[in-house]
Amino acid sequence: MALHFTPEEFADRQSHAARAVADAGLEAILLFAPESHYWLTGYDTFGFAMFQCMVLTAGGDIALLTRPPDRLQALETSVLTEGQIHLWVDRAGVAPAEELKWLVSAMGVRGRIGIETRTAGLTHANGRAVEAAMGELVEASDLMPALRRVKSPAEIAHIRRAAELSDDALDAAIATARPGAFEGDILAAMQGAVFRGGGGYAGNEFILGSGSTALLCRSHAGRRHLDATDQLTLEWAGTHARYHAAMMQTLVIGTPSDAQRAMHAAAQEALEACEAAIRPGRPMSEVYDAHARAFDAHGFQHARMKACGYPMGAIFAPIWVEFPMFYEGNALEMQENQVFFLHMILMDDTAGLAMCLGHSVLVGANGIERLSRHAPDLISL
Repeated sequence: MALHFTPEEFADRQSHAARAVADAGLEAILLFAPESHYWLTGYDTFGFAMFQCMVLTAGGDIALLTRPPDRLQALETSVLTEGQIHLWVDRAGVAPAEELKWLVSAMGVRGRIGIETRTAGLTHANGRAVEAAMGELVEASDLMPALRRVKSPAEIAHIRRAAELSDDALDAAIATARPGAFEGDILAAMQGAVFRGGGGYAGNEFILGSGSTALLCRSHAGRRHLDATDQLTLEWAGTHARYHAAMMQTLVIGTPSDAQRAMHAAAQEALEACEAAIRPGRPMSEVYDAHARAFDAHGFQHARMKACGYPMGAIFAPIWVEFPMFYEGNALEMQENQVFFLHMILMDDTAGLAMCLGHSVLVGANGIERLSRHAPDLISL
């Protein structure tokens, strides 16, 4: 079996989750988020793109409804047994929501049922079908993320390895990026470093852009060769056992201008201010406020973003974000043994310049630990 955690850790997680279901006044919860399936049982698949649901009762019973192609996937990657796996089969007129209704009834559930809806694992069409089949359900999308927020020692070990792979990817980019270099070669070197180190695909595409596209916060189709004087913005994540540790950096091709040096100095100051603001028991908004103050003091209010990072964990496509992000007014308190990705982003479309800086950090009792071996320096090639 391809398990990344001990059966004892999975049993502990399931016990805590069942208790949370009961404490929420629910008899069961319908779990559609692949992160919930993975955290509870180890079940690892992109089969959530189809109709797939895991049912957890307040008494601790678990059942998975999925398609035949994922039966062996569940047996190989999770602690689920054959008897806990139920299949719906593709055929004309099939209604998997009705089969889910039958499964929940067969599990003896008669009371209030919660549902995860805030996930890519449940399309709007499938959600409507579930509601039509099962009647009134209780929105419970916050229940499992709250349990996953603080990482166990075993989870932190995976994130540490993911951070090492992130550093390896940056080393590969630095070794590959130069005037005339092809963006595709840089991307291949970065992703290859992660794969060679035992990592996997990240929850979203690596972001790479040069020239004018260095100002974009998203990946895009098409690749170009770097100019003799250029800028290259990278946002990527090492992954290990689905756990992520993201980084972000704008590399300067050629000699940095005074404007680029000023932007980097502001980004580094903002990053250090955010690190200083991360303390257990403090609201996430204080980190955003530290980021905003630093950038605004340097005159970059027009170029900064309205969020400056987010938690990291075991996340599936299409994005590697664990919510919520650091933004103005976010009252959620930070906790020890959380992991955060801090990204200081300056995209000045008036000047045509980008400068980004970021890495992942582990929250300790009295502050943070940087998980990257790279100092947040200005890199020019």
